Amino acid sequence: MNRLQEDSISVEPRINDRIRVPEVRLVGSEGEQVGIVPIGEALRMAQEADLDLVEVAPDARPPVCKLMDYGKFKYESAQKAREARRNQVLTVIKEMKLRPKIDSHDYETKKGHVVRFLKAGDKVKVTIMFRGREQSRPELGYRLLQRLANDVAELGVIESAPKQDGRNMIMVLAPHKQVRPRQAQAAEAS
Repeated sequence: MNRLQEDSISVEPRINDRIRVPEVRLVGSEGEQVGIVPIGEALRMAQEADLDLVEVAPDARPPVCKLMDYGKFKYESAQKAREARRNQVLTVIKEMKLRPKIDSHDYETKKGHVVRFLKAGDKVKVTIMFRGREQSRPELGYRLLQRLANDVAELGVIESAPKQDGRNMIMVLAPHKQVRPRQAQAAEAS
């Protein structure tokens, strides 16, 4: 056995002969309370029912054990974990960079990208980059960010208000709640 396996503590519950206590509080296969029984009696009952004796609450005094089919229990818990991972939504943050003296056509193009990102259910981090003398006029960047937020107000809300961060001004837009994320749309399509 290698060093890593020796140091790791098992997260699996103890079953059958690995339970080393004199007596346990036993729960039947249907969830009924059997009571406090000696470990030998509990193991015999598990064998007669063709089930496993599984320690479900090892910290209790005496430990709580349940009669169950351990293989089936592990399979069902793995299925639940897989389902939970599949339903998990990953938050994607897209970034859009602008300059304070942006041309109107360039602004419309960038705004179109922000609209597309918000419709897809992604958050958008809008960054205004200041150079040289532009740094002395942060209100230009603030006005530009407010204009963008007002232009996309029907699709998203300001999650993080515009704030100066060194040479940049940053604002985060989040989609409204009714916009469905990509994973939900992809699941429906397949």
